[in-house]
Amino acid sequence: MIHVALVGMGGIGNMHARCYQANRHTKVVAVVDMDRARADAAAETFGARAFESIEALLKSGLRVDAAGVTTAGPENGGHHYEPTMKLLRAGIPVLGEKPISNRVDEARRMVRLAKQKRLRYGINLNHRFTPAAVRARQWIDKGRLGTINLLNMRMWIDNPNESSSHFHMRALHPHSIDVMRYFCGDVKKVQAFFRKGKGRKIWSNVQVNMLFRNGVLGHLTGSYDAGPGYGLELCEIIGSDGRIVIREACEVLEFYPRRSAEVEVYHHLGGMGSFPDTFQSRIDAWIEDLRKKTPPARVDGRAEDALAAQLIIEAAIESWEKGKVVSL
Repeated sequence: MIHVALVGMGGIGNMHARCYQANRHTKVVAVVDMDRARADAAAETFGARAFESIEALLKSGLRVDAAGVTTAGPENGGHHYEPTMKLLRAGIPVLGEKPISNRVDEARRMVRLAKQKRLRYGINLNHRFTPAAVRARQWIDKGRLGTINLLNMRMWIDNPNESSSHFHMRALHPHSIDVMRYFCGDVKKVQAFFRKGKGRKIWSNVQVNMLFRNGVLGHLTGSYDAGPGYGLELCEIIGSDGRIVIREACEVLEFYPRRSAEVEVYHHLGGMGSFPDTFQSRIDAWIEDLRKKTPPARVDGRAEDALAAQLIIEAAIESWEKGKVVSL
């Protein structure tokens, strides 16, 4: 049984805790939150001990085999650094929330420390942990698309928050960019254009062009100004022999052969109903990496992937601010 501690018991922290509780190989033994009332409420819900700080947790002598960092902060990543570093220094593997950090320098230090300590360090890049995405990746690896030429990614939600100029890009698009990298690899060049929505103070809409190192041309459309009827996500991968489409992250997978009218359509592969189910599949994969003692460099959705996505985000911001194509 893997004993898990969770740091940050807001909505996402409680969702992670429910996923750990649902897995027969893990037990939530500790919850940490600076808000004592919130920590106590989570402790009662999950049958765990409550702590107000990581220091108190570490001094308690309680056995902790792995930890989740589900704090938020500026741009949803500003409070990830300190708890992650404390846990890694204590020798505890960590699964963090995205973005890895809203600051690249902090993200680099977190990745570097985990590597030095030879610890598993993953990020909740849950959009890739779906049966639809896994099946699509298998098709690509088997050459079913032929040579990939284009990748179009769209992710948009209705988020009225105005916390910082690039909150939309840094908080939402670690997911979309990770999906793009999952299918097409590293990015070589980035060009971006931003737009403020009606009444907005922040850059709430974006179009990003990417040149992948393998020559694939990628395009990302993102927005915080989308209504419920717009849908959440669409990914389209276009090759010389066919086209793959994934709708709503996990709900529909389609394959269109280039020279045939016989379209394959799969709904809710693996029984995955909708986006919230992706949290369980991602955390289950993390638990398997812990159980099987997967080498840190081979963990799926590892921190290095999240850092790579963050570097692309910062390149997009630089491209817009300086009016140029940015090389990575």
